[in-house]
Amino acid sequence: MKPLRASRRLLGTGLAGALLLSACAAQDGPADGGTPPDDTPTAAAPPAPAASGQVTTVDTVLQEGDGPPELCLGMILESHPPQCSGLEIAGWDWDAVEAESALDTTWGTYQVKGSWDGATFRVTAATAAPAERPTSPEDPRLDPDNAGAIGPKMSEPEALELQNEVHDHLGGLSGWIDNGYVWVTVAYDDGSIQRYADDRYGADMVVVRSVLRDIG
Repeated sequence: MKPLRASRRLLGTGLAGALLLSACAAQDGPADGGTPPDDTPTAAAPPAPAASGQVTTVDTVLQEGDGPPELCLGMILESHPPQCSGLEIAGWDWDAVEAESALDTTWGTYQVKGSWDGATFRVTAATAAPAERPTSPEDPRLDPDNAGAIGPKMSEPEALELQNEVHDHLGGLSGWIDNGYVWVTVAYDDGSIQRYADDRYGADMVVVRSVLRDIG
């Protein structure tokens, strides 16, 4: 049986929240937290930017049976063997790294480098993960004095409906709500997905986080 997969995501519930969200879209536009109508330019599919140079991340690589190796960019279930939702990767060689295996699953955690063409991550180098994962600078949008617009504009059911919409529409790997913003992780963003989200949902509503980071 193929293991279940999961991503970090809060599920929105309630038809009333969905109806209220639709009403906001029709009356107030994206600046008030609604989704623009389908005939607006921002109703187009979100961008899928390619990286101009090499990118890197520290994450688990996992392969189940004869399936493709995957880079686990969503939540990892700490079972044995682990399970994850991931991104298929090209150019992977298990013989070049140390790994664990159990129940027809092989995995390990590595610092990987490679290219991203907007759809495929192609590995050019893989080394053992550092003892401490690199950390990003504290995001100013986590400061309580810089809270997002969700709190004043939306009820909790509406916010959860918005989170689900953002996660699904942007192809999010994980998503959550914190400090008045919907946060969503994507494989790679050069800033164009964030601008798209600002146009579609309104400023101070959505934070897009990129898992793959540019090198240099």
